[in-house]
Order: sequence, then structure tokens, then C-alpha cells
Amino acid sequence: MDVGLEMPKKAGVQERLGDSEKLTLNLGYVDLGRIDLLVREGFYANRSDVIRTAIRKHLDAHDAELRRSSERLTLDLGMRRFTRADLEAAKAAGQVLHVRVLGLASFDHDIPPDLARDAIGSVTVLGALQASAAVKAALADRIH
Repeated sequence: MDVGLEMPKKAGVQERLGDSEKLTLNLGYVDLGRIDLLVREGFYANRSDVIRTAIRKHLDAHDAELRRSSERLTLDLGMRRFTRADLEAAKAAGQVLHVRVLGLASFDHDIPPDLARDAIGSVTVLGALQASAAVKAALADRIH
């Protein structure tokens, strides 16, 4: 059975409402029934609450490994927002940005595709990438 849920992103330690990505997962009927029983008995508000809690506990159990990996890979952790001014400054300085984010990489919607191509050499995002369709298309060959 498919179950949809919203997965909140973390910016630092504090969660912000609206910062989420919708996931779909398949669960067996017995597991789904067990989740429904927890909800019915009042342990959780809904199915998504059960699944979010389980995922957070699992990630917390591997926190040290995740931190070491993100440091080794030199990933920005959390939310990283890129503005038009950021990209213009990089271009003016003759720099090429290599975006590496674990969490959410967000490009403002006023960034023109040609500026994105000029200023960005590569994009690696473990999580979610938010950008206009035109910017995503302009960077398609650089997104890993």
C-alpha cells in the first residue's frame, strides 16, 4: 500500500513549517495496520507522525556517522539559499560555485538561467533542490 507523507527539513536545529518534501513509500498491510493501531490508541496523531518519528529516531541513532560523512564530503548541512546577488558576486569575482548541500538547496526565482550557468560549476544535493524550471534546465548537465 502506498502511503504519502511530508518530511520536514531541518535548518540548523529548528524546524520550519513549510520546509518539506513529499515522499511516497510502500508498506505491507500488517505494518500499516500496526501504525493505524498506534494512531487509534492515541500514541500518535496520524500515520505521518508515526513514520516521521521512526525516521528521526533512526537518523538520530546514526548521527555521528552522518556528521562524519557530511564533513568528509564537505557538504553544507541544512538549508542553503542562493540569491541573484550571490551568483552575480561570484561571477564578478571570476569564481565558479560548486554547490554541495545535505538538506535543501534553494535558488531564488529571479535568477536568470544564463547567470546560473555562468556562476555554477556543479550541483550536488542530498535532499531537495528548489529552483525555477529554467534554472534547473540550464544546470541539468551539472546536477549530480
